[in-house]
Amino acid sequence: MKLIEGMNVEFKKLYTKDAIKTIIAFANSSGGKLYIGVDDNGKVIGLENPDTELLMITNSIRDSVKPDVTMFTSSKIERVDHQQIIVFEVQKGTASPYYLSEKGIRPSGVYVRQGASSVPATDAAIIRMIRDSDGDNYEECRSLNQELEFKTLKNAFEEANVLLEESQMKTLQVIDEDGLYTNLGLLLSEQCQHTIKIAVFEGTTKELFKDRYEFSGSVISQMKEAYNFLDRYNRTQSEIIGLKRTDKRDYPEVAIRETLLNSIVHKDYAFSGSTLISVFEDRIEFVTIGGLVRGMSEDDILLGVSILRNKNLANILYRLKWIEAYGTGIQKTIESYAMVSVKPTINISSNAFKITLPNTSISKKENVVKFALNESEEKILMMFDRRDRIIRKDVEFELAISQPMAVKLLKSLLDKEVVIRKGQGKNVYYIRKE
Repeated sequence: MKLIEGMNVEFKKLYTKDAIKTIIAFANSSGGKLYIGVDDNGKVIGLENPDTELLMITNSIRDSVKPDVTMFTSSKIERVDHQQIIVFEVQKGTASPYYLSEKGIRPSGVYVRQGASSVPATDAAIIRMIRDSDGDNYEECRSLNQELEFKTLKNAFEEANVLLEESQMKTLQVIDEDGLYTNLGLLLSEQCQHTIKIAVFEGTTKELFKDRYEFSGSVISQMKEAYNFLDRYNRTQSEIIGLKRTDKRDYPEVAIRETLLNSIVHKDYAFSGSTLISVFEDRIEFVTIGGLVRGMSEDDILLGVSILRNKNLANILYRLKWIEAYGTGIQKTIESYAMVSVKPTINISSNAFKITLPNTSISKKENVVKFALNESEEKILMMFDRRDRIIRKDVEFELAISQPMAVKLLKSLLDKEVVIRKGQGKNVYYIRKE
């Protein structure tokens, strides 16, 4: 033979498991031919039982390689230099990455051609192959992790009295046509790597933490746990008119629910960052990775027009009766504030989406009235009649109080938004808010 090993040609003296890696590499690259019965130098040594060897390799390909690559392979026994050899031809597959089923879609299971060698693919190369084969729709692409568990999802379907077996999982596109888990499956599984982070702050700034938590696991459990966490900080205000007591919560429950659902359904999961929720005295901010879907505007959203970034995930939540109708979440949130002066706001950038829910018990225009000042705080404000700025030591001297008490009073004025803090470290000072 005059052939030499290269990008599309490889020789093997006998069939070994490494031959499967070569076939995977050819299918993931640009195709090629595997000659069995030829040494590394291209010398034909032949096979004693080519039929047996051929049966072994075809069975191994069928049992060891996923997705099914057999339709892109052909084989034959040829006589060369009076010896019998096997010629195994592989075309480039259309469902790459092909991989060893026992290893999964990871570098140790996915191979590509590099010169005359078959080498493990990099993570970046694997992701690129998936996108080239499956498209850019994240939830429909094959999951890199195929060892997934769905206890939370199955429990949720049982609670909703909805059947969830393998056939339903295929219909819902949790499993693709090749029997592999999609990224939608990854999001719904216990192995989901995306998280929701919630931080609770003192006052209206991010200077002091009161509480924080990170929710992980299936997006189903994240939704439930995050909602319960936020519910604990949604205080109930009571008002008595005559003989009747009326209870009102700081935030409409439907607003928290719909905004949280929106952050899950519309997040761009191709990015690894967490959904961030910040709870302040006067508002809750939901920041989700992923700007508007192409072709949409903020006006479209306010009108109730909806193009779902993760339509299959939305369909799952619809079946669980968490979503009543597509595209109504923002409208429901806005309508829940119809009877109060403060309104939700939406801020959109190229890669992020922020919804701010104001505390209905605190109107920004009424903060000073809402929080009455005590005698000590009034004395501090009177200090601004004589000077433009004050420092903590001025407060200690003027009121004849300790350092901790001065810090406490200044913080209270900051929370009531009647003073502004400037500078850093030893250079911190305060001015009165106009």
